[in-house]
Amino acid sequence: MSDKDCISFLQWSLPKLHFHWPGFRKVRRQVCRRIQKRLNELGLSDHKEYQQYLMLHPDEWNILDSFCYISLSRFFRDKMVYEILNHKILPYLATTKGAQRNRIDAWSLGCCSGEEPYSLKILWELGIKDKSKSETELHIAATDINPRLIQRAQAGTYSAGSLKELPSDFLKYAFDPTGQSFYLKDQFKKNIQFLQQDIRKQFPEGSSDLILCRNLAFTYFDRELQNVILEKLIDRLHGSGFLIIGAHEKLPYTEPSLSNFESQSIIFRKKNKT
Repeated sequence: MSDKDCISFLQWSLPKLHFHWPGFRKVRRQVCRRIQKRLNELGLSDHKEYQQYLMLHPDEWNILDSFCYISLSRFFRDKMVYEILNHKILPYLATTKGAQRNRIDAWSLGCCSGEEPYSLKILWELGIKDKSKSETELHIAATDINPRLIQRAQAGTYSAGSLKELPSDFLKYAFDPTGQSFYLKDQFKKNIQFLQQDIRKQFPEGSSDLILCRNLAFTYFDRELQNVILEKLIDRLHGSGFLIIGAHEKLPYTEPSLSNFESQSIIFRKKNKT
């Protein structure tokens, strides 16, 4: 299947799954390879035959949906976000929420192989808790739709490429080298719960002080679904809690219960009800 044919197929099929074609433009080849493999398995010659197959076999849409899960991540992705977490957001939560209940609850959506939640936990343990001598514990719910990625996250073993943006002192104290890979030390796995969940259908229990929904809903979902997800995220977020989205994302509408945090276009704070 040529790139042109794949683009044509994706532009036809993605809206039917409530996905947003522009979000897939740069990563389409990952999806196209999966589709081509499926065509070979079914003995179909081209994307037009696959379109017909989909119309005749409704269950096949679930398989196509699974081809659209994009798994691109790394530790400390978007350095600016982690700098603000380190110097502004986490210290604030430690002082306010931590003082109230000695606990901060965070949620990492689309956690892939654990790079984001582990980055957050390393930052907390080495950048916040260790310096402040705080008794507050950071608890993280990390969710992803792909069970294979959840298993990799729980294993906590990574290549050097995944860690290239992690500060060298964090790498030194948080990981043990194992051959060509690096193994995350057990203390940085504490209080992280990995769950296989589809954000379109499932949410972890409880509410959160910090939600990281980056490079997922507001990139790949269509506007209608983005609206639904945003409403659910706001309901899940504690008053004065924080929502962080991807560096190239924007919310589908202006939500009066959220305000931009320190003029940052991708970091929002929930207003307390008066």
